[in-house]
Amino acid sequence: MSNEFVLDCSVAMAWFFEGEATPATDALLDRVNQGGQAVVAQHWPLEVGNTLLMGERRKRTSPADSAQFIGILSALAIETDKETGANANSATLALARSHGLTLYDGAYLELAIRRSLPLATLDKELRSAAKKVGIKCLPEKI
Repeated sequence: MSNEFVLDCSVAMAWFFEGEATPATDALLDRVNQGGQAVVAQHWPLEVGNTLLMGERRKRTSPADSAQFIGILSALAIETDKETGANANSATLALARSHGLTLYDGAYLELAIRRSLPLATLDKELRSAAKKVGIKCLPEKI
């Protein structure tokens, strides 16, 4: 079994926000820490940063906590896919249309399909679309 998977923002944020992590999401973090490789769409850093910013505005976290978490993420084996943008208005747009997804979520699905990798997401609509096109979802159950 490959130790590589596509990582979306929902799983990464579960690692950060109090009470959102589960043994299954922690296992994905352990997987990356123990020689695994996560691959993310090009917009992932913006999505992560925006979620942290919204958490700060809602007083769920502080700028210092956000900065510390960004540092932790930076130290992990997370590869940013370089082809996300090139596929945005073709394959990704088609997937988003056909599965009722946002273009952002369509990018994760397109990446998983193109790289033949499982998709780590907690998003129910994205998980449903992935399963319809034969992409394995991580964690297996949410």
